[in-house]
Amino acid sequence: MPSTIRVPEGLGGLDLELAGVAARLLARRAIWWPDEATLFVADVHLGKAETFRALGVPVPAGPTEATLRRLGALVDDCGARRLVVLGDLLHARPAQAPATVSALRAWRAERTGLHCVLVRGNHDDRAGDPPGDLGIEVVDAPAPLGPFALCHEPIDEASDPGRGSGSGRAEGACRGYRLAGHLHPAVRLHGRGGDSARLPCFSVGPGQTVLPAFGEFTGSASVSRTAPQRLFAIAGDRVFEVPRATGSPGRPCPSGPVRRGGS
Repeated sequence: MPSTIRVPEGLGGLDLELAGVAARLLARRAIWWPDEATLFVADVHLGKAETFRALGVPVPAGPTEATLRRLGALVDDCGARRLVVLGDLLHARPAQAPATVSALRAWRAERTGLHCVLVRGNHDDRAGDPPGDLGIEVVDAPAPLGPFALCHEPIDEASDPGRGSGSGRAEGACRGYRLAGHLHPAVRLHGRGGDSARLPCFSVGPGQTVLPAFGEFTGSASVSRTAPQRLFAIAGDRVFEVPRATGSPGRPCPSGPVRRGGS
């Protein structure tokens, strides 16, 4: 078991060893690597609402600003020196609109000492890289960092370890413990009275961890509770391990999601 990690009050979360290093699964939908003062998030999807409105879909404004406020508070509260976005920082090409870029530029101006790294994801391929003056290092997957292989797409650990989740992006085989996003994993819990709730979760396997989506305006994919991975659900400021359901073994994440929300 990893030693207890000192984190600022109010962050919430659960200490876990990943790839032999102490980490914390944060209730704010991120992983904190304290030895390297590094935060990992996935699937931020800035500009998604703007993209929908550009297509004539009347969705409310504000998710981009809300997401950046949450991300800024998390970075500041942790005292992070490095932020790694595991794909899909921007949602689509309309996310390069002046309003979205201006909001991101103002966010960066408040944190000039923060080293920001973006691992390109499938939405980043469509949106294009963020403007160079934002000072965001953009890399392709798999990108090595310590014991980790930074990716966007997870792999099916039960089959070819060099294959992605099937979106058509070629991320290839990699060495190291994989940190990924893309699936927006969630788990459905059922109460005795027939009520149920779907909670965002981390999916932790022997060779990879899949993070929940960080963005304010994202869907989710239900992951089977019988999957071989350990599932850690987020409820308020708590992260807790979900017991596996009884019954026949499920298919592992990423093959396991039975329902996918909007990406």
